[in-house]
Amino acid sequence: MRILVLGGTRFIGRQIVETLLTAGHAVSILTRGKSADELPAAVERLRGDRDEGAAGLQALTGRSWDACVDVSGYTARQVRASAEFLQGKVKHYVFVSTMSVYGDAQERPVRETHPRLPPAEEHVLDVNGETYGPLKVMCENIIQSIYGDGCAFLRPQIVAGPHDHTGRYGHWVQRAGQAGAMLAPGDGTDHVQVIDVRDLARFTVTVIEQRLNGAFNMAGPRMTWAEFMKLLGARDVVWAGAKIMEAAGVGERELPLYRPERGTYGGLMDASNERARAAGLVLTSPEETLRAVRADLAGRNVALLFPREREAEILGIARQ
Repeated sequence: MRILVLGGTRFIGRQIVETLLTAGHAVSILTRGKSADELPAAVERLRGDRDEGAAGLQALTGRSWDACVDVSGYTARQVRASAEFLQGKVKHYVFVSTMSVYGDAQERPVRETHPRLPPAEEHVLDVNGETYGPLKVMCENIIQSIYGDGCAFLRPQIVAGPHDHTGRYGHWVQRAGQAGAMLAPGDGTDHVQVIDVRDLARFTVTVIEQRLNGAFNMAGPRMTWAEFMKLLGARDVVWAGAKIMEAAGVGERELPLYRPERGTYGGLMDASNERARAAGLVLTSPEETLRAVRADLAGRNVALLFPREREAEILGIARQ
């Protein structure tokens, strides 16, 4: 099949492109050319910028593909431009969305049938913690209105794996390998749940090859933080509960991956993957995801997202 990927050079997009190639498909990517490109030579590189509307998509003129995978659409302006321009040029539009479309879901586990947030207005261009979910809802709505049954929405939770530039999972891998007492948020009973980028990529290929439509939560194995610390091999763990975190002035979002069980956005760590698994999603074991991240980080000096100095302050409070 001939596949167009909007984006494709970083993390999720890169893994999807490489997985499509491995499956024997011909891949074209449309990018602005601003990110490092380590993709194989077999990939066709096209240049464009959806922020410029149809004028920024002229490289797609006169072309057609069996499917489009959109990994770089964040605003209505971007997605409307590509969805309208590609209408009649692609048979299937696959949009990488987010679990954040559900907002702070209290019904658990969070399923695809859970109500989404109200969509952002189309003129909103600022992507931040408040607008991210509503913007993705609006993007989904635009694509649905144009492609009907010819589209699919992949809604990943936090994604982990090789080439992850966010460092959210890698932070804990690196920290567990360092000396000294290690701060762990909560009391060990909260949960962490991530999706391996390779599983997301393989399922994207399944969606394309089987022409699946509708929404799919991209959620991985779920474990407690105590189990996560054991998986990481953390040796000297000091738990810092909600009161300690509050006393130290640490917000729930400051520590990467951590969402209290019934705190803000805890539903992100309690997502159902039942529909996706029934459609062919196969999950990598947490042990294998950890091995892949460790191998990817080997020899690299990546800054921790939660500085050791700040961690030491909270450790002092926790030990009082």
